Amino acid sequence: MTDNTLAHVIEAGTDGRAPREVFEAERSRIRRKLLEHGAVLLRGFPIDGVAGFQEAVRTLSGDPLVYNERSSPRHSILGNVYTSTDYPPNEEIFLHNENSYQASWPRLLWFYCETAPETRGATPLADIRAVHRAIDPSVREEFARKGWMVVRNFHEGFGVPWRSVFNTDDRAVVDAHAKRSGLEVEWRSADGLRTKAVRKAIHRHPDTGEEVWFNHATFFHCTTLAPDVQEGLLALFDEEDMPSNTYFGDGTPIPADVTAHLRDCYRAASTRFDWQQRDILIVENMLAAHAREPFTGPRKIAVAMTEGHTPDSDSGVQAS
Repeated sequence: MTDNTLAHVIEAGTDGRAPREVFEAERSRIRRKLLEHGAVLLRGFPIDGVAGFQEAVRTLSGDPLVYNERSSPRHSILGNVYTSTDYPPNEEIFLHNENSYQASWPRLLWFYCETAPETRGATPLADIRAVHRAIDPSVREEFARKGWMVVRNFHEGFGVPWRSVFNTDDRAVVDAHAKRSGLEVEWRSADGLRTKAVRKAIHRHPDTGEEVWFNHATFFHCTTLAPDVQEGLLALFDEEDMPSNTYFGDGTPIPADVTAHLRDCYRAASTRFDWQQRDILIVENMLAAHAREPFTGPRKIAVAMTEGHTPDSDSGVQAS
């Protein structure tokens, strides 16, 4: 663990100022702490539900982004404020950086605790600078040289449909998005779709210049699935037809022992905190990965994303 991984906590004062006044006054401090720690936790502020959360997001960072090319089921609560991932509460969601499989992604992620879970249900964080340093140099070098490939298959009547992922039912709109975003598209059967993309595994942070391990190569790899889920999917699909899987950028398999090593590096860098009602967590998406613990009770976390970022180059190869 590192001191920088755990969110820096800013607690509400007792001076009676409205949240908007505090957020406006604290904007530069919050930005500074985000670059230092990777995440900031705002605690004890009298936020008026999801509407108040939306106002806080706009005050500190502008209008939330549309969630496009999504990889998980969620629905809108208020405009572009969404539910957290709608997965069963007994499932873990492994550490990842939002939309790192896309050609562009949000710089800031926002989480608002409307209802805290009864047990567990934390949003663990991992400093991806620390993850990068912990990875075996030979593994880093191979990913830097080859990049990584994400393959997604959308099957009719199974999983998140491509219409929800791309927010359209028009194939031509998907094709146009793919052309802009470096996606290879293959329409299959009546309502099936396969997409492929080669992306960088290692990026330089646009503000600090630090190397960060920013990708979904571990998260989407079939070996990161729970064993029973992996077994069930492989009973339904050939490996190349799995809903999602990853490879090196040249299409060669990523060995299971490599993904196991990568998971160990993420977990070693991971820290956690327990949610409290009205907490707002801000995550610098290119400095900290996030996850979700299994939980009990009616956990309600709202999510927003802001400040879209497109890197100068999205080649699958980067010098080490």
